[in-house]
Amino acid sequence: MSDQNNEDEAAAMGVAPQPLPEAAVEPQGAEGEPDPFVVLQTLQAENADLKDKLLRAVAEAENVRRRAERDRQDAARYGAQNFARDMVQVSDNLRRAIATLNPEEREAASATVKALIEGVEMTERQLLATFERHGIKEITPAPGDRFDANLHEAMFEVPGTGQPAGTVVHVVEAGYMIGDRLLRAARVGVAKADEGNAAHVDTKV
Repeated sequence: MSDQNNEDEAAAMGVAPQPLPEAAVEPQGAEGEPDPFVVLQTLQAENADLKDKLLRAVAEAENVRRRAERDRQDAARYGAQNFARDMVQVSDNLRRAIATLNPEEREAASATVKALIEGVEMTERQLLATFERHGIKEITPAPGDRFDANLHEAMFEVPGTGQPAGTVVHVVEAGYMIGDRLLRAARVGVAKADEGNAAHVDTKV
């Protein structure tokens, strides 16, 4: 009412009322409200940050799951590695027992001895089958095979074989793999280079 009275008094005195400056007129409801564009940009940045963190968390969880699965598989596959290494020596002894008799002696042996040898052979076959079921495979290079330092261990060199240097000429003991790991290298004798041949096989891994 005071504004209206002032205008009436000014009109009675012949003075035109002066309008308020535009800067003094504040829009209704705009006081203290943030810029919607700025709010949108802030929300978009927060959303992108949360999405990035979520993707990183999911990737890390997947990596942890894969490592756990790999560790579980390795434990199942290689957990008995030391036990298996000891058991292959049992296989070696069974094989040596069988080899003590040459074919002529075996043929002339008594029925009891023959039955004993057959029992040892059966035991060895069963042991090798058990190895196979548990992922243990025998490595037995044949004479004439090339020496492989990743799978074989050279115990000695044999001269005058007529074979190229580094060729397997004798197998002392079979080797074994467990899964994709070497349990024991096959122990072999290899051909020695001739006097006039400087070639030499690398018997080290």
